[in-house]
Amino acid sequence: MQINTRLVIWLLLTLGGLVSPHLMAQETLLPAFSKMTSLTDGWEPLEFPKIDQHSDYELAQDDGVQVVKAQTSGGASGLIARLNVNPEGSLMLSWRWKVSNVFEKGDARKKSGDDYPARIYVAFEFQPDKAGFFERAKRKTVALLVGEELPGNALNYIWANTLPEGEFVPNPYTDKTVMVAVSSGSEKAGEWVSVERDIIADYREAFGENPPPVRGIAIMSDSDNTGEQATAWYGDISLRPPSPD
Repeated sequence: MQINTRLVIWLLLTLGGLVSPHLMAQETLLPAFSKMTSLTDGWEPLEFPKIDQHSDYELAQDDGVQVVKAQTSGGASGLIARLNVNPEGSLMLSWRWKVSNVFEKGDARKKSGDDYPARIYVAFEFQPDKAGFFERAKRKTVALLVGEELPGNALNYIWANTLPEGEFVPNPYTDKTVMVAVSSGSEKAGEWVSVERDIIADYREAFGENPPPVRGIAIMSDSDNTGEQATAWYGDISLRPPSPD
């Protein structure tokens, strides 16, 4: 997926000017797919400029539970939930997902293979005091042109092809995004897989510092680079402090 173009544009259009919900203890901040009556109940469709072919998302039943079913066939699009959460201590992101297959041409280290049957994108607030002159100038120009501020670093949790689980690699388009393989390969294709990540710890490992506020979380199934096909199912996604001992 070409992060240097359409993902930046998407983030410009969707993550600027967000409201700030309070972080309540043990209360997830993300609308549950299992309780939604439509895909717009707290999540918004995202579509990328210059990409006419989109992935398809719908609410579906799986073993009696409502989930989001995504189908991608040479296209790209997703769903986003807007947030502004100031992380403190630990912030746990947990979910379950299932894919029909991985992409034979998928490769998280190459632009041509930057496609995933399932991914979760976590975007963080831009920190101008840590950016260089040219970076600040570029962002100022963008803000003047489109009236929005660029977000900062990002984590992508991916169902990879061959990248080993637990591996962190920079996105092939930008070092502002780090890919984290939390599921990999086809061994568990067709099965539900549960994942839990401490996004504060992951941010520290990826970028070597404490994270700024979380500005948005999205699900994406895309295959526009590889041209392959896949179906993914996303269960409820939870963002909350860790459970007490």
